[in-house]
Amino acid sequence: MFLGIDIGTSGVKAVVISADGNVAGQGTAALTVSRPHDLWSEQAPDDWWAATEAAVRAIDPAVRRSVRGIGIAGQMHGATLLDAADKPLRPAILWNDGRSYAECEEMEAAVPHLHAIAGNLAMPGFTAPKLAWVRKHESAIFDQVRTVLLPKDYVRLRMTGEKASDMSDSAGTLWLDVQQRDWSDELLAATGLTRSHMPRLFEGSQIAGMLRPEIAELWGMAPVPVVGGGGDNAAGAVGVGVVSDGDALLSLGTSGVIFIATKDFRPNPGRAVHAFCHCLPQMWHQMSVHLSAAACIDWVAKLTGAANAPELFTRAESTGPARGKEVFLPYLSGERTPHNDALVRGAFLNLDYETTAGTLAQAVLEGVAFALADGLDALRDAGTQVSQLSVIGGGARSAYWGRIISAAVETPLVYLRGGEVGPALGAARLAQVAVDKADPAAICAPPPVERVVEPQAADIDLLAPKKAAFREAYPHISPKMKGQ
Repeated sequence: MFLGIDIGTSGVKAVVISADGNVAGQGTAALTVSRPHDLWSEQAPDDWWAATEAAVRAIDPAVRRSVRGIGIAGQMHGATLLDAADKPLRPAILWNDGRSYAECEEMEAAVPHLHAIAGNLAMPGFTAPKLAWVRKHESAIFDQVRTVLLPKDYVRLRMTGEKASDMSDSAGTLWLDVQQRDWSDELLAATGLTRSHMPRLFEGSQIAGMLRPEIAELWGMAPVPVVGGGGDNAAGAVGVGVVSDGDALLSLGTSGVIFIATKDFRPNPGRAVHAFCHCLPQMWHQMSVHLSAAACIDWVAKLTGAANAPELFTRAESTGPARGKEVFLPYLSGERTPHNDALVRGAFLNLDYETTAGTLAQAVLEGVAFALADGLDALRDAGTQVSQLSVIGGGARSAYWGRIISAAVETPLVYLRGGEVGPALGAARLAQVAVDKADPAAICAPPPVERVVEPQAADIDLLAPKKAAFREAYPHISPKMKGQ
């Protein structure tokens, strides 16, 4: 058995798989996000650890006793600042925090060839600009920083005592030379740091430490190996077999991501496309990233009094595609691809006395789908060919939303068994590759297909005018675009 742990934004998920890839046990624990100021998004690192312990211990003890290795996945980019005693100095600044937009401009000016090294624009979501913000605005804290870890790697430190990270997660810091798969001294220096502040680097399928005996005893398992793991999207890709050049997935979690595996490094920062290392050796990937996806579903469900997300999907389906005039722009936390706009915020347009809870629900499903279409267009502009998208994440549970997204992106969606398990499944697979010294191609094969959603011509035609209205609206709501 192999344990995968995913440190998400809204919760921690732990999954145990058997050697043949079947899920043998699961546990979850919720997390909350603090937003003390406009643009801020934070979590307490010790909350990740408490939720990890709760999620693991929710799995049947007999299953836990059979675990032979552990993989860790997690939300990317979060700045976890530790002092000399490895204690957090402040709440972690998360991936969807937008406060460091000015520091991004300063970093781009300070390192003119930043794009060539990091393969990406400097965006507030990345880790490096967050440290520049702390250096400027919380200098007393910055002076105490001895180590900077990503969220999953703080949990790893608590599990193993090791300061380690994998290539895929580290590529999202803006401190990594992504093609060389090594820290960049020049990028670190731009934020006042050195390699001494960074964890050791491992491939995702390499053993990076051993579970501490006291934690092993508490969890009811042996002191087993813990592997490098991956950023949530890279680990999710491994979980559904997106590991070869051209394989593609759509992740419908808190954020929305289109992920394309590549055999080489293919940056396209001009359209705010991300180019990162994959969590398997000598593989890279491209991503379009949308900061609000399933998070919009939860938000509008609460706003309109729906009991939960399934009820919201039911309201939307009873309304039907493009049945209302309403247009939703899903920029509740700003946006990355293709706009790189931390200041833009979401909006409903064309509300009138005919607007209902159902038409609002439908507009939100469409708005996220249109944003994903923008992202896929940016990937295709970079020369990437996408014939289908494998779907993972909590949003994969809704077949109706799949119908809307497929029509918006004009691409078939493939739903795979266990796709909703997401990054935790991929983390467990990485542990299996490392411990059994197995061929990644065999272990990381795609799960069986449960269904395929083909884009329907009638839906494409219905959505086309609303997609056009969606795209025309962005310049009118963005502070960045005013006056242009």
